[in-house]
Amino acid sequence: MLNSQPRLLIAGTFRERASGTPIPVVNPCSGEVLWEQPACTAREVDEALAAARAAQVTWPGVHGWERGRILRSIAEAMRNRRQAIARALSLEIGRPLSQSEGEVNAAIEQFQWYAGEAERLFGETIPARNGGRLVVEHEPVGIVAAFSAWNFPVNLPVRKIAPALAAGCVVIVRPSEQVPMTTTLIAEACVEGGAPPGVVQVLFGRAADISPHLLDSEDVRKISLTGSTRVGQMLMADAARTMKRCSMELGGHSPVIVCADADVEQAARQCAAFKFRNAGQVCIAPNRFFVERDVLGRFLDVFEAEAKALVLGDSHDPATTMGPLTLESGRQKIEHLVEDAVSRGGRIVTGGKRPRNLNRGYFHEPTLVTDVPPDAALMAEEPFGPVAAVAAFSSLDEALARANSTLYGLAAYAFTGSHAKAETLSRGLRAGMVGLNTFVVAHAEAPFGGIGHSGMGREGGREAIRDYQNTKLTHFVAN
Repeated sequence: MLNSQPRLLIAGTFRERASGTPIPVVNPCSGEVLWEQPACTAREVDEALAAARAAQVTWPGVHGWERGRILRSIAEAMRNRRQAIARALSLEIGRPLSQSEGEVNAAIEQFQWYAGEAERLFGETIPARNGGRLVVEHEPVGIVAAFSAWNFPVNLPVRKIAPALAAGCVVIVRPSEQVPMTTTLIAEACVEGGAPPGVVQVLFGRAADISPHLLDSEDVRKISLTGSTRVGQMLMADAARTMKRCSMELGGHSPVIVCADADVEQAARQCAAFKFRNAGQVCIAPNRFFVERDVLGRFLDVFEAEAKALVLGDSHDPATTMGPLTLESGRQKIEHLVEDAVSRGGRIVTGGKRPRNLNRGYFHEPTLVTDVPPDAALMAEEPFGPVAAVAAFSSLDEALARANSTLYGLAAYAFTGSHAKAETLSRGLRAGMVGLNTFVVAHAEAPFGGIGHSGMGREGGREAIRDYQNTKLTHFVAN
């Protein structure tokens, strides 16, 4: 049963009210208000910072084995809330309920993985050339401010909470205004799992009322953001004033190269399935499809059939396989991008408009546009919606040049039946993650992140926890 009201978490206590004007949360399937969330101002931020300072004194002293036990208990509390979290997620962002529990499962894996990492936070000892020993230790960086987006409202904050807690850091989470109920349930799991007061805190509200106070605080030593490149640039500039460490998982505009020697029909089915997942609102979604000219027709036929087979509707309808965009502004953006692509010579194969039978909410048909030229905005800007841009290529060098033609570098994909060509594509694609004959590049045990305008730092895997630690060297010499 869902709570009727999202709740803040400050100093171990949940609150239904805050000092700011409450913010309504709209159901993207209907346009109706789901609930109102309490909105923080500087008053609540100061309270959270005071609690975080106190918790940061004691939490690093909790042994890694005990932190690991708490993380596993949080995972179990998440598991017990799996259906409630999935329902809240589905209501708040419009993703079909049948597809929402998978994200909760992925978040549970994050807590489980970092429970093990908490138990393995070892340094090293190096024999010193000039006598004594060099001891390298890893210490928590300090208080972490975590900012997360709405499109994966469970996994994104958990990717920050889990490694922070494992490393001995306390964390203040400021999620998107769109997903307060989902985040409330995560916070409940953290408290039930044994996170002490002040170790995990959640602040809802407008960015302008919260973020500047966290960024100005010298006590906050690290920020972690999942969001747009524009927001990342602003936060990095603000963080520079107090020399905060930054981890940024930002925008993407993932290319896909489909070679003629691939299983073209199977590749097209995978491309369509992953492109329209979460209505295309995925940072690693494939957006730009470069298909070898000889097999372009076969690829388009299968992709079109898969797009037409999708069922648009309410997120809680079992028959629905694709929901709406979460925000009206997102729908307006993709309409502009499609219009621009067509004006420059692109051809709509299927979709391209709002569905006639759904006159409420923010729905848009799954759309396939081919013959998209390089100068179309759709090839340069991340659509973050259910629109696929397709163009033909004649040589692998041409495909790689077009794939690498943006400033983004989050994920890239390719399909080929040749091992030698796969090696060339892996080396040639400029991205933090590459999927060869697969779109599965997100794993709890592996690093997730990009390069260029797609950000810095990593989430997931052994690499991520180092972003929450300082490295200290001590040279011990006997008297």
